[in-house]
Amino acid sequence: MEQTLTPVVGWSLPKRLSFRFFFVFFVFYIFFNPNGVIPFTDSIFGWYIQPFHHLIPWIGHHVLHLSHPITVFTNGSGDTTYDFVMLLFILALAVVGCGIWSWSDRRADAYPTLYYWLTFFLRYYVAVTMLSYGLYKVIKLQFPFPGLSTLLEPYGKSSPMGLAWNFMGYSSGYNYFAGFAEVTAGALLLFRRTMVAGALLAFVVCANVMAMNYCFDIPVKLLSTMLVIMSLYLLSDNFTPVAGFLFGKKQVALRPAPSPRLPNRRLRILWVAGKSLFIGFLAISSGIGLVEARSSYGDAAPHTAYRGIYEVKTFVRNRDTLPPLLTDTFRWKQLVIDGSPAYPFAAIRGMGDSTRGYYSFRLDTAHHRLILTSYRDSTDRYSFHYLFPKEDSLVLSGASKKDSLGIALKLYDWKNFLLVRRGFHWINEFPMNR
Repeated sequence: MEQTLTPVVGWSLPKRLSFRFFFVFFVFYIFFNPNGVIPFTDSIFGWYIQPFHHLIPWIGHHVLHLSHPITVFTNGSGDTTYDFVMLLFILALAVVGCGIWSWSDRRADAYPTLYYWLTFFLRYYVAVTMLSYGLYKVIKLQFPFPGLSTLLEPYGKSSPMGLAWNFMGYSSGYNYFAGFAEVTAGALLLFRRTMVAGALLAFVVCANVMAMNYCFDIPVKLLSTMLVIMSLYLLSDNFTPVAGFLFGKKQVALRPAPSPRLPNRRLRILWVAGKSLFIGFLAISSGIGLVEARSSYGDAAPHTAYRGIYEVKTFVRNRDTLPPLLTDTFRWKQLVIDGSPAYPFAAIRGMGDSTRGYYSFRLDTAHHRLILTSYRDSTDRYSFHYLFPKEDSLVLSGASKKDSLGIALKLYDWKNFLLVRRGFHWINEFPMNR
């Protein structure tokens, strides 16, 4: 399909060189980090990325001479050694590609059609990412309210990322504010006429996210930085008008986003229909995915049975009642049951006010059995018969390895935590900063 654009004057040499570099760089970055932007591509990505799971470690060992081999790939962290070496690999490809392109196509004076396609894919990549992260904030999936075991942890034992997660998760209002800002930026980027406004808002929002990732050691630094760079690139044609509007005294006009001129009306209709179908499919599939996720985890998910913080009142080991000594490394202080029916879990807290471990939580209501199995060590397992003599009391009797255990616990009302019950106040006669 042949496309033409509105005629443009020849580009300067720096603009041609920078365009060639960024075109190659962004294309390869999206290829290696599709980020779920194109539907149904996860399985394809999983297939074509496998050879690079061998190439990148080879580069790390033989070219960069890293002190340790690369064995961990992109996971919950997007800032692994593999990701940094991959970024270096993409930068090298961009430099080499720009050089080859500049030498072989040195007579070209502009690339209006390629520029249109680059901005088209960049704005959709940023838009879908913004919409995804924004919607997850709006419905409190990315940052849920601090869990029961988290409420028991001292500040000093949290990681910087954990502190940021709990800061965000505490306030639904702040999640709505941040989420709607990201959703608005993503929605504006989907349409060419509002691209500049969307890119400007995306830059502000992503810059804040990037600062948070850097300052709280959140391992999404590379992606957030790339979103900032992409937003700036989408704004690059309007740096001068925006600067003139903000700091100058002259009237300015924004340059519109590039648009293709299709040769006939039928192709124009097909093009608009295709984009509309993609946006509609994206909205429907994302909505279905969010509803399914919301039923499994997050603030709106149903709670698992017997959720709560249980204080240990008596702890019997092999018929010996253990006193609540802080130096006792075996006795429990608290049992926390939390999660949703789809993902129930438990946490055992020792006498030293630290979480000894997290456990999968399985309840057999027919036989009144409660099974705890450590996520880290399957041999660390407890099998109890449970009984609720009172509404706020729990009695466990069973065994762990060679020890017989009898534990009496009392339910603690977690809503008594100051962080939970303080709430919002328009008027504060004195600050409450604790």
